[in-house]
Amino acid sequence: MVFNFCSIKNYEKNFYIYFLVLSFSSNGFAKETTFKKELFEKAQAEGKVVIVSSWIKYCTSCASQMKVLDKAKNDFDNLEYFAFDVTNKEIAELFDVQYQTTLLIFKDKKLVYRSIGETSKDLIYKAIQSSI
Repeated sequence: MVFNFCSIKNYEKNFYIYFLVLSFSSNGFAKETTFKKELFEKAQAEGKVVIVSSWIKYCTSCASQMKVLDKAKNDFDNLEYFAFDVTNKEIAELFDVQYQTTLLIFKDKKLVYRSIGETSKDLIYKAIQSSI
């Protein structure tokens, strides 16, 4: 059996290029923990629909979901949006969240919607509209 080392080198090069593109595309959107319990409780007390989402570094689905939710924050009235890094155990346990891209919607201090992995703008907007 003869190995073509040129092909292997090209494979490695393509892999590294793909990895870099994937890393930059997932990090191209600023992710930060915006969740603070006192702000969450204040928004609920004000009667707002509250969205909480979880993310993790290098997750492209998380970045996609966060872009949709950031836009929704401007497209809907009476809506508050918080995000947190799923590795933050205190917040994750508070909401019983075990996976990134978990999306929670609260209305009248009650959880009315939960999903994992949803990135479709249409489906997310439909869930928000049904909660308003």
